[in-house]
Amino acid sequence: MSVGGSSGGLNNEPNVVPMIDIMLVLLIIFMIMQPMMRKAVDLQLPDPTPAVVTANQASDQIVLEVLADGSFAVNKEPVTKENLGNRLREIYDPRPDKIIFIKGEPSVIYQDVIHAMDVARGAGVKVIGIPPKDTK
Repeated sequence: MSVGGSSGGLNNEPNVVPMIDIMLVLLIIFMIMQPMMRKAVDLQLPDPTPAVVTANQASDQIVLEVLADGSFAVNKEPVTKENLGNRLREIYDPRPDKIIFIKGEPSVIYQDVIHAMDVARGAGVKVIGIPPKDTK
């Protein structure tokens, strides 16, 4: 850095102070915007100590199974891909609680499971659950 003197020539040193000010302002903007940009999915984990349900108790749960051949089954009742939306609407229109469990076989394409979720949402289902993997 030159202080001046007898040379009296032009000084070609860059002035970095405005650049540092701009970088600090951008840093503050990004720090403020970061929490607002996060998108999350609401998730409810199962109870680690579930209550044991007796085998004789009737269940009103609806389980939609995605089978390996691309077809579907609602509580073991086979349903075609085209008729799935209508069948789910028939089931869920009179029901006050709109909860479904979607279960896919291990060899199923992920796209088919997502399609089943989309059709269920379109039929009025509010809560979609995925049961844990069956253990042997």
